[in-house]
Amino acid sequence: ATEGAAVVVISQDLDELLEICDSFAVLNAGRLTAPRPVKGLTIDQIGLMMGGAHGMETAHVPA
Repeated sequence: ATEGAAVVVISQDLDELLEICDSFAVLNAGRLTAPRPVKGLTIDQIGLMMGGAHGMETAHVPA
């Protein structure tokens, strides 16, 4: 990613995503959570992001 490249991975296997990703974001009901580093992120936190829980930052995505 030093050259600004990214790969988007879509999967239901959260354990696998935590293994292969450097950062993580969730698209839920048209809103994108702010990307965050995978290091220290738990499956419970991902569940909160997926459910749109309050306190989970969202990023503005222009239409």
